[in-house]
Amino acid sequence: MARAAPRPGSVEEVDPDLLLADQALDAAVGALARRNQHHFEAMTEPERAQAVDTWRALATDVLGAVRATVATEGAEPVPTTSYGGRAVVIFEDAGGQDAGEQDVNVHAAFHPELQQADNGEIAGTPAQLTALALLEQLAPDEEQAEGDSA
Repeated sequence: MARAAPRPGSVEEVDPDLLLADQALDAAVGALARRNQHHFEAMTEPERAQAVDTWRALATDVLGAVRATVATEGAEPVPTTSYGGRAVVIFEDAGGQDAGEQDVNVHAAFHPELQQADNGEIAGTPAQLTALALLEQLAPDEEQAEGDSA
């Protein structure tokens, strides 16, 4: 089936990577702040900082999922069978670089969603399971973390 030419202003004309640019993330966080302004005003300063961090993580996850969807090549909808799926992993610098902080926030989005198998294992597509294995390797080892603090 032939595709029609993109309409002006259509999603096809948007560079998907712009969805994760600071301006887009700031706009999403701003929208969440406006939507929750009545709660935000009642918060203490540390609570506000935590809320902004939470909203940024939410915005990154949502915009990452949108980016994965609009970046999909071809006219067909994203497959939801065991033959097709994706994992989008986003690494974002955390904290101010001026302060010398080297923390990294990691966000992941899976489509279709990962499934819990009857045997307790996680079921997903090959791409999703590869991303999950990578994320597990990046997670700090609890035994190592306990040994470092001793």
